[in-house]
This record gives sequence, structure tokens and C-alpha cells, in this order.
Amino acid sequence: MAKKQETISMIESLAEFKDLKNIDKETMINVLEDSFRNVLAKIFGSDDNFDVIINPEKGDFEIWRTRQVVEDGAVEDDSRQVSLSEAHTIDPETEVGEDVTDSVNFASFGRRAILNLRQALSSKIMELQKENLFNTFTDRIGQLISAEVYQVWKREALLIDDDGNELLMPKSEQIPSDFFRKGETVHAVIERVENANNNPKIIVSRTSGEFLKRLFELNVPEIADGLITIRCVARIPGERAKMAVESYDDRIDPVGACVGMNGSRIRGIVRELRGENIDVTQYTTNAALFVQRALSPARVSSIRLLEAERKAEVFLRPEEVPLAIGKNASNIKLASGLTGYQIEVFRDIDDMDEEDIYLDEFNDEIDQWIIDLLKNIGCNTAKSVLNKNREELIKETDLEDATIDYVLGVLRAEFSEEGPEAIEEEQEAPDMDDIDNDFVPTDAEPEQE
Repeated sequence: MAKKQETISMIESLAEFKDLKNIDKETMINVLEDSFRNVLAKIFGSDDNFDVIINPEKGDFEIWRTRQVVEDGAVEDDSRQVSLSEAHTIDPETEVGEDVTDSVNFASFGRRAILNLRQALSSKIMELQKENLFNTFTDRIGQLISAEVYQVWKREALLIDDDGNELLMPKSEQIPSDFFRKGETVHAVIERVENANNNPKIIVSRTSGEFLKRLFELNVPEIADGLITIRCVARIPGERAKMAVESYDDRIDPVGACVGMNGSRIRGIVRELRGENIDVTQYTTNAALFVQRALSPARVSSIRLLEAERKAEVFLRPEEVPLAIGKNASNIKLASGLTGYQIEVFRDIDDMDEEDIYLDEFNDEIDQWIIDLLKNIGCNTAKSVLNKNREELIKETDLEDATIDYVLGVLRAEFSEEGPEAIEEEQEAPDMDDIDNDFVPTDAEPEQE
């Protein structure tokens, strides 16, 4: 009776292992077979003459043993040899020297063997589960997930996803104003998977730039469809963020699509981020213009890039400096993180009796597309243009010599003692129709506020 109960217990154990998640049938069979063979090898010294047949669907198994038939009284190894009289009980027609195969009742090996098998199976299954968990979530790093808050501690929070996996969110990965209650559903992004001592820990984050990207993908269909690309993100979690977006379709306004009508799309993201202020700007490969946009809402007078040092020296009017730096230097930190340049801000102070003038104020004398080209190279004011070398202006803007000379003449006349009328004595304004208008750029972009 006891043997029958033990056999039933083994079948129930196999049924439990059969229902384990994330383990395919072939792997399950191999693990069970290896476990049985290890126990058989410990009992008989070798498992070479044993065959183990596993049925994972039903949760049962069979063990078959092959032995050589020898004369009665000549058995030297019970595990490999069988006497002729015993062999006849298995197969009446067998003879000495032949092999005979019979079924082995594993429960007859005793309760200790069964317990050892259960322990070996549990250990191997646990290792498989941990390995599978590590590989699965390593492939999912950067993905957005929803999980339920299970426990909140001082330094971290424990979350449970829909599959019952445990996720950890350290305090450093939480937005400072986050406050979680047990049972609450939380959105986060899979940040990394640690595997110390074969004990995988899944770390999720709400402070990374990837979290902001995934939220925009969720709320802006154009991003999810690939029509708009998020090029870079910089965040001070819970306070402020900057994000640069780009669209390869000229018909789509990437900034407007991300913000939505009256801010409808971005409003939900701001709520999810606990009121974090998000600045969305349009990406450009023009480094000077990109730095200028990243420093918004400050208006830049001129920019000097030091490419070798990845540094940008930005000159602004005194009243624009506080806007460029921002509260607790947040604006300049985010702009540096967004552009990849170390930004240094300088006050653009000229002589006391002179004041600089924005180029847009000259659009009655200089064509707007020329002004836009100058702004694209970081020259937003008259003096920022005058401070540049003539040959450098020609090279960076690709404008005609006569056009550059005319622009310089207009700007110099504004600051000359004789006044703007002095330009008429120096030179005549070139006829814009004579200038190569085929060059009018299609990518000249107005300054964004």
C-alpha cells in the first residue's frame, strides 16, 4: 500500500512540474530524464543499461532495464546480469547469453530515492526558471510595462506584473514626488536585469529618458508608426525635460504632433510624470542651430562651437542670460544633455553707447531667406555677423560675395556715425533678381521661440 502511495506521489510531482511556465516540452523531458539517470547512477553505479521514458502530458514515466542472462548462480552484478530462472519469468524463451529487458518500479528503491529525485527536479527546474526569467527580461530592456504595487519599502517598491514576476523599483528610479499605494497600477520601463549569484532581479525605472520616449510612443500615433523619430531626450525627473524630434515627411510638424491640439497629447504625459514640464523642439543636424533651440526660451546672439572639445560658447544679451541658465541651472543642464555639447554662457556686452539689433529688424533691406541663413549659422544679431570674418561668412552661408558685402554694408551703416544713409555712399544694394536665386534654401528655418 505504501509503495502505491509513493508512486501516486511521484506522478503528482511530475504533474506539478509539467504545469510550470516558460519551460518548453523538450527541455522538460531532458531535465526529468537527467534527474532520473542521476538517481539511478547513484543507486547502481551506472545508468548505461537503463532507459527512461517520460510522458510529460500525463505526468508519468517508465524505467526499463536491460541485463544479460547468465547461468543460475553465476550472477556477479545484479544491475547488469540476471539468472536464467529469473529471466524465464520475464521471457520464457530467453537463453543464456541473450539480453532481457524488464520494467523497474522506481518506488521500490525506497522513499529516500524518491525524495532525492524530487529535490533534484526542484533544483533544476528552479535554475531553468531563473535562467529563462533573466533571458526574457534582458530582451525586454527599454520596454514599457504596467505592474501592480505589492509592497512599498523605504528604499524600494516591489511590483508584480501580469505574469506574476517580481519587479523592483529602487527609490533612485522613482520620480521624487511619486507616492505609491498597495494595489495601485504603475507604469515604468524595464531599466536593467541584475543576476548576482544566479538570482535575477528586474529593475524598473520611471526616471530614465527611455520612459519618456515610451510614453510619447503610447500617446502619439505618428511616433508609434515611425513617421516621427525621437532623436534625443534629457530629463530632470519630476521637474523638467527636453526632447528633440524629427520627421522625414515635410507635411508633418513633429513638434505640433507631439504636443497635440491645445496640448491634448502632452497633457496626459505631464500628469503621468507628476507635473514635469516638457519642452519639445525640432531636431536639426546644424549644431549651432540645435544648441540655439535647446536653450529656448532664451534668444541667442551668437554661438561659437569648439568641435574638438565638444564645447559651445554662447553669447546672449544680459537680460537673456537668466532664461538660458534657468532655475537651479536646469535649462542649461538639459540643453547640454540634449545636444551633447558643454554649453558656456557669456554676456554679450558692447560699448555703452551702442546697442545690438536683431537681424529680423533688417528684413526691409535684407531678404528674409538671407537672414534665415545667417541665423542658421548662429548669427541672430547685427554684431554677431559683423564680428565674423567675411570669408568665414561666405564659406558658412554659401552666399555670393556681393550679397555678403551688401549685408555687411547695411549692418555697418546702422552703427556708423553717419547713420544708415552712409551705405548709399559706399555701395548700392545689389539687385536681388541678379543673385543666384536658385540657391534659396528649402531648409532655412525661422527661429523658434
